[in-house]
Amino acid sequence: MKKTLLVGALVLPLVAVGTYVAFGRAARLEQGVRSRSSAPPPRSEQGFRSGIFEPPREAPAFSLDGSNGKKLSVSDHLGKVVILEFGYTHCQYVCPVTLARLTDAYKQLGDAAREVQLIYVTVDPTRDSPERMREYLAAFNPTFLGATGNPDELAAVLKAYGVVAQQVASKNPKLAYEVDHSSFLYLVDRQGKIRGLVPYGTSAKDIAHDLESLLKTET
Repeated sequence: MKKTLLVGALVLPLVAVGTYVAFGRAARLEQGVRSRSSAPPPRSEQGFRSGIFEPPREAPAFSLDGSNGKKLSVSDHLGKVVILEFGYTHCQYVCPVTLARLTDAYKQLGDAAREVQLIYVTVDPTRDSPERMREYLAAFNPTFLGATGNPDELAAVLKAYGVVAQQVASKNPKLAYEVDHSSFLYLVDRQGKIRGLVPYGTSAKDIAHDLESLLKTET
């Protein structure tokens, strides 16, 4: 499968280019910014199996309410490899699959997983309190951290990362609404720079491979 190449010279909000999304409606939201290029990306020097940023870009800063009861930002975890995922706790399809694969990838990393931190940023601040996110994420891995805030704070973070999210009616009578959203994982290196972009559906083995590549990279 061809991977998406993201060139660092592009404005970061265009990260949504070519993004895989939770549902078809969100895909239509992104049609205006889809890449028209069909050329496969060159291999990165680390041999990533995901899309790459070349050159790497500084991860946009944010400060949100963490599921650990503290303010949470990417800069808190400089020195570790950070995985940024955007989703929500009432997601019925894509988010649980991705979190389960990340849990598996952590297991494959063994002791090295201690040098990796997942930050799960909600696209549903109305329902996702820090307490709700802590309970939800603990079912996958107790080290996973959730990040939430007020709608304006989250909207700014989504814009900075080029994440598309929109409330839609739910077919599930138990849910007031669902949120269609972009479903890439952002891989941030030890220096706080975005190095990789993992599309939905990537195997745990390939995710673990790219995390190992970043863990071995000092600069």
